[in-house]
Amino acid sequence: MTLHDGRSMSRPQPVLYRNGSVYSAADPFATAMLVDGDTVAWVGSEQAASSIADSSMEVIDLHGALVAPGFVDSHMHLTETGIALESLQLSGVASAREVLDAVASAPGQGPVLGHGWDETSWADPALPSAEELDRASGGRPVYLSRVDVHSALVSASLAQAADLQGKDGYDGGGRVSRAAHAAARLATRQLPQETLRRHQARALAEAAANGYVALAEMGAPHIGGAEDLRLAAEWNTNGAGTRQYPEVLPYWGELVSSEEQARSLVGRFGAGLRGLAGDLNIDGSLGSRTAALRADYADADGERGSLYLDVDQAAAHLAACSLAGIQGGFHVIGDAGLDVALAALDRAAREVGEQRVRAAGHRFEHVELVDAAAIEQLARYSVTVSAQPAFDAAWGTPGGLYQRRLGERSKAMNPFATMYAAGVPVCFGSDSPVTPLRPWSSVRACLEHHNSGERISARAAFLGHTRAGWRAARHPNPMAGQLVPGAPASFAVWEVEELMVQVADGRVQSWSTDPRARTPLLPALDTGSDPVCLQTVRNGVELFASPALRS
Repeated sequence: MTLHDGRSMSRPQPVLYRNGSVYSAADPFATAMLVDGDTVAWVGSEQAASSIADSSMEVIDLHGALVAPGFVDSHMHLTETGIALESLQLSGVASAREVLDAVASAPGQGPVLGHGWDETSWADPALPSAEELDRASGGRPVYLSRVDVHSALVSASLAQAADLQGKDGYDGGGRVSRAAHAAARLATRQLPQETLRRHQARALAEAAANGYVALAEMGAPHIGGAEDLRLAAEWNTNGAGTRQYPEVLPYWGELVSSEEQARSLVGRFGAGLRGLAGDLNIDGSLGSRTAALRADYADADGERGSLYLDVDQAAAHLAACSLAGIQGGFHVIGDAGLDVALAALDRAAREVGEQRVRAAGHRFEHVELVDAAAIEQLARYSVTVSAQPAFDAAWGTPGGLYQRRLGERSKAMNPFATMYAAGVPVCFGSDSPVTPLRPWSSVRACLEHHNSGERISARAAFLGHTRAGWRAARHPNPMAGQLVPGAPASFAVWEVEELMVQVADGRVQSWSTDPRARTPLLPALDTGSDPVCLQTVRNGVELFASPALRS
């Protein structure tokens, strides 16, 4: 095994994990696993482990810990996550005054960056003005992204530097959205390569410490630009002797209108680009009231959000990607936004053939407000839905953001169980920095969905965060995301309090824990705390290790 601090051996030493639990379809009662190089060589019982252990192996006593396939985050943003981790943390502020106090206390000399405010949770939702932000920062440019990163607070000095006057989404106040938000954010992202890489490394290390072995990076011109995505993809080429990180699965959200244009654009990024999908926005977000809705927002008469693409543009993009055999797709949240995406699917299918559209494996990000007819159409075209369960945990509770923005329509948000039942491929992610890189919290959110009829089992949620993530990215190895002999050795080790079967229907739980059910066990998630990551390994390479692992 190659270690995260750069130590390596010319011939990797096999590693035997024993005296724990191994989540494996090959043996649901496995307590041991042998890793040889980059491959799972064997899984089995403690008795068998005793018979195969020898002096050529490193033996790790799990002391009851769980070994499970590593998590895949199917939608996140590396640089944005790194910046958020290193800048003002605003999720706890409760007023404009507290925002200004945080800005005034920001260290350093350059722009003041922050993330995470949410005025819908404040007693008084009034926001600070651009001039107030300037005074608080002492004239330093200020950019503070809302929790959904679809709008931000900016100072007057940043508005001037970014030339926001006249741009859509800027009215002279402190809050910007749409085109003005994109311009303000990009103005604060003109950073040297070494700074961008530092932010990305910070995010990758955070992911590794939380059990992730791969991350779908959603790049786009309005987020960080092409150079940012190229730097993110370069982490996959880190050679031996350098620190290793989770695999980056890069996507680029830029519109194309022909097969030739699609192939040319992919060629500019190289063979590692997974598709022309991700944050190619059809609409925005509910929190910033830019998600496109069929009917008015419940808390804003006359407002129905924003459409950034029309059916013609979206259909041309899907047709071009289908002809090129490239994944295409969009960011889409509201029901009116999804109407555009689905109409585009139909039009693309008429133009290039339904089979080509299905074969391309297109993916739609978020898809939060969706009805039964739309779900049927997604299944028909084999479109993968890349969803974020933590959104429901954060905003789906009674009186929460969803209910305030949508009223009764909020009950239909994020229908995971219905999508699964209809055969829609579903994978899960965090949209970090929108929600933290905490995969077990995301699994728990599926079990505790605000609509009990849309809850799914822990096993289904776990597969959505692991194997389904590899499939959604069209990974060439069909064994990725499982721990069976011959599969890639990509996994995490977890300190757990209890293992059990957790399903949406409580009537099932009593019998499914019986050994005769042969159901692999997962951590109990009703304890109030997440399992603790002890080690993360990708293709036999240690990305993260807690001192407790080998103590």
